[in-house]
Amino acid sequence: LYGLDQPFLVQYGSWLWKAVKGDLSVSLLSGEPVLTSIMRSLPNTALIVAIALLLALVIGIPLGIFAASRPRSILDKSLMTFASLGVAVPNFWLAMILVSMFAIERSWFPATGSVPLSQNVFEALRHALLPALALAAGGIAEVARQLRSSLAEILSSQHVRTLHAKGVSSAAILWKHGLKNVSVNLLTVIALLANRLLAATVVVEAVFAIPGMGSLIVNAAVQRDFPVVQGVVFAMALIVIVINLADDALYRVVYPRV
Repeated sequence: LYGLDQPFLVQYGSWLWKAVKGDLSVSLLSGEPVLTSIMRSLPNTALIVAIALLLALVIGIPLGIFAASRPRSILDKSLMTFASLGVAVPNFWLAMILVSMFAIERSWFPATGSVPLSQNVFEALRHALLPALALAAGGIAEVARQLRSSLAEILSSQHVRTLHAKGVSSAAILWKHGLKNVSVNLLTVIALLANRLLAATVVVEAVFAIPGMGSLIVNAAVQRDFPVVQGVVFAMALIVIVINLADDALYRVVYPRV
């Protein structure tokens, strides 16, 4: 069944050919097709990553803009200090703090588990919000820092000073010239962040006991269920490739000169 009596290259070629056709073998323990397990777990992980990425952009972009528009001010230094703390805080530690504060002490959100979107949208979002916040903290800080650095460099350039001298408003310079010129860098940050969030779900899903891709690969590794581990790694690699290809395609849309 697994071809373990064959040479390594033959094993790999056979597995790759089956993987291309959608056959990722079956679990050693349950006998369930690996692809079935992945398709059951993927929506939970995708929801958490999507909310975390959305939070990182909605909060991180305004913070980066405010800091860049007032360089070396108290606001700039305060926001960048906050961003540094966000990068330094481990996801699993923040996840446990969120569970303690908002799930155990106040019972505002569930401490563990997940609900499919198809079953109940409101409950699915309630279950996903705390894990997404734990993931998004570092992303918010990263987006804010990278955007602030790129935008501050643009706003201090010679051609921007010329626009100020011609009487162009600061708002027009910021939105039309500043953000447009940093859009490619921002897209790169978003793509890299999405990939990192996908990897970080391994830890966060373990804390919140969410049956996602992270929990699936951790449980499979502990139980030495190697076909499942191979299948999840293969699926995650494909997702990363798709994200990077989409990012490259968007470069032409937001910045045609690329």
